[in-house]
This record gives sequence, C-alpha cells and structure tokens, in this order.
Amino acid sequence: MKLYDLAINIKYEIINAGNPEIEDIIYDSRKAKRNTVFVCLKGYTSDGHKFAKSAAEKGVSALVISDDLKFDVPNNIAVIKVENTRLALALMSAELFEHPDRELKTVAITGTKGKTTTTAMVAEIFERAGIKTGTIGTLGVVYGGNTYKTDNTTPESYEIQKSMRNIINNGCKAMVIEASSLGLKHNRLAGITFDVGVFTNFSDDHIGGAEHKDLAEYLYCKSLLFRQCRHTAANIDDKNWEEITRDAKGKILKYGFSSSADLVAKNEHLLSDKGFIGVHFETDGIKKLSLDVGVPGKFNVYNALAAISAVSFFDIPDNAIVSGLKAAKVKGRVEPVKVPGHYTLLIDYAHNALSMENVLTTLRQYNPHRLITMFGAGGNRPKVRRYEMGEVSGRLSDLSVITEDNSRFEDVMDIIEDIKVGINKTGGKYVVVPNRKDAIRYCMEIAQDGDIIVLAGKGHEDYQEIKGVKYHMDERELVADIIAEGINKK
Repeated sequence: MKLYDLAINIKYEIINAGNPEIEDIIYDSRKAKRNTVFVCLKGYTSDGHKFAKSAAEKGVSALVISDDLKFDVPNNIAVIKVENTRLALALMSAELFEHPDRELKTVAITGTKGKTTTTAMVAEIFERAGIKTGTIGTLGVVYGGNTYKTDNTTPESYEIQKSMRNIINNGCKAMVIEASSLGLKHNRLAGITFDVGVFTNFSDDHIGGAEHKDLAEYLYCKSLLFRQCRHTAANIDDKNWEEITRDAKGKILKYGFSSSADLVAKNEHLLSDKGFIGVHFETDGIKKLSLDVGVPGKFNVYNALAAISAVSFFDIPDNAIVSGLKAAKVKGRVEPVKVPGHYTLLIDYAHNALSMENVLTTLRQYNPHRLITMFGAGGNRPKVRRYEMGEVSGRLSDLSVITEDNSRFEDVMDIIEDIKVGINKTGGKYVVVPNRKDAIRYCMEIAQDGDIIVLAGKGHEDYQEIKGVKYHMDERELVADIIAEGINKK
C-alpha cells in the first residue's frame, strides 16, 4: 500500500516528497527495514524522534513526525509531519489491516473496576450463542484457545489492529476489548467504531506520574470511548455515568439496581454449594431472567448486568446469557479449579495486601467452614509488602500456608521469615511449606467439606522466577498432577 493511501484519513504536511510502497508500520527503530514507515511516538520517558536517524540509516522508506528532525533526511525517504503521531499510527494501522472492526461484532468496556471480568462474561455469552470470540485486555490477546501476552491492558493501536485481523483469520466473528483510560488518552483505540461501549464504574485511580494529572482528566479520558460507539450501556448507580457518557450517540441503555434503569437487578444473594461459589440474582425491565453467576461477590452482579446489557444489542438468545454467566470465569481471578471433594479451590492473582484483603473479605461473606490461604511474596521487592500480606492473611484466614512466590535473587526462607513478622502480629495460625507444589498438596490433603482454599499470588502467571530464570509453573497443572499422583487425606 502506498504511503499516502495509508495516511488517507490524516492531516499532514509533506516534508520530504515521495509516495513509497509500504508493507508494514513500525514504531521501534530496531525493526527498521526497506518498505516500512517509522512513526515517531512520543512517550512519557522516550521520544521516537531521537531514533528517527537510526531508522533512516537502517533503510526505512518513510518517516512520520510531529517535531522537526535534527538531521538531514536522505531524499529517498519520504517524510510527513502530523500534529499527533499516536493518532497517525492508529489511523494508518486501521488502513494497513483493512479496518477489521468492520468485519466483527465489537464491544469495548471501560471503567475503573470490572473490565476484565465483564470482558470474560461477554465473550462467554457470545461463545454460548455460537459466535466465536476473541478478547484483548489485561490477560493479553486471547482467541482460539491461545493467549498472546501484551505490555498493556489496551495495547498500542498497531497491535490492536493486527490482533483483530488475526482474530478474524482464526474464524472469530466477535471481539471484546478492555478500553483503559490510558489507552483512550493515547489514541490506541482511534480508528475503530465499536458496536457497543460499556461503562462499569468510576473511582479514584491511576492519578499521577505517567498516568493522569488529576481525577478530571481520568474521567475525561474514560468518556472518550463513547464518541466512537454506535450504542452505549451504562451503570446508572454510579454518580459519574452521565458525565462519562455525555458524548454517547443515541439512546443509552441504563443498568443497575435503580428502578429507573432499563435493566434492573433484584433479589441478589450469595451461592455456595459443593465447590461452586457465586451469586444469584434476577433481572427486570428489558429482560426478565433468573441467573447464577459463577464468580463470587455481590459486586459481580454489576459486571453481569454490564455483560447482559452489552449483548442485548445483538441477537443473542436468553439461554446463552444464562449458561454463559454461570460458566464465565477469568483466568487467575478467583478462578475455580475442579478438585475431588466438597470444598472449593481457587486461584487468584492477589499479590499485595490490598488485593489480598479484597479477595479474602469477599470470600469471608460465604461463611466457609475454614478459609485457608496459601501465599508467598516476591523477592527483591519492599519488605513492607511481606509484613502487610502476612498481617492480612493472619487476620482474615483460619489458616495461612506460607510458601514461595518469585523469590528472584533472595532466599525463600528469608522472605518467609518476613511474612511471619506480619502474621505474628495477629496471632493467626500458619504453617510453612517452602516448595509451592508441596504447599498446594498440603492444602488439598487437609481440606474439609465446606472449606475455601485460595492459592494466592500467581493467578494467570505460568512461571516461577528464581535467580533470574523463569521456570514454567502453572498452578492448574500442579493441581492436576497432585490429583493424578493421589491425595493422602490428613
């Protein structure tokens, strides 16, 4: 594709004339080669303009800049100047990959909390309706049973467009994406028209440093999504919903517990039965449903409402919604793992005191026979985290099982001693099992009916980092191995 064709939707000034054939777009000068265009992105800590000379020397055919360059560009390299190179990258990438959003059912979800869970719920409902679906978000790009890791919740625009094209090539007909405030701020989603945009909730987060200068900017960036959506669904129990959706097109589908919502939740209560923990609720309004959600915590009623609202803009049967919400789970987020016996085993990413407190407080609401928490703490990280995690688990767990977790260049036993400092402040019961597989086995061997066991800290991670080496270790596989090897109940 010719350079000017790629830039058809961009306002630009021609600095070095030329319209070369372009096969790929790059923003990393190390990938520079003939028939590529290098886009000079400006970040919080780096500026691509500093690498434009290197890209030119390596043979790129074109440069896209927003600042004047401090070297003489060879005449055989085309240069166009734009106001915003991040926006240019997004719009050019959409052209390069032939606007994949036009071939997919698309849902974008924004909000401070709930994006990952709601994304999983929408995807599961689509799948239950026979619509093969890919997702882009915190866990990476997921489609066809495979996960491709990304650097950000909302990746760079080029990666999004490329991923959508790959999702289509894999036979998918729908795509669900987590739209982070930073992704919106940096134009990573520009060039895409979404079928549905969803607002979950808004609270104080991501303020300062390389993120948002203040709460007003954070809210404004969230609102940007709804300028590029055909339809909108919003949680009207959140006081910020009108401000965030002020630029939405057409009627907004409102959801919540409020009687003025279009989709109203009622009769919610917690569910716990033989390894299944979740929440039940019913809906009124545009849909009258009775639902069991397979993710614990009453706050997940809101995530489920968001998912129902999103899919209601498509021709999705109610039975797909009911079965999808019961089956939906997020890898590494209070993720249930099947085990023999009448107890619940969960894998969760909680790896600091705040996330651990949130998870354990939620699970306490289910009144387990015992709440058993297995966890460690990362090496070469502030020791205060270990003290705090130990204190939280000691206070909220009936038993803490202390083990290893990415010890890096520290001795596991030194880390465990620090965790014990926190636990000993509470008087909580604990045991030490340094090897993580042995610790999981111990938990499974002592499990009693009605127990909830949380394997905390690893979540979706599939490795253990020791002395600079990442060794493969997936807790789901460890549980399966332990079951296969046989469990000697204690």
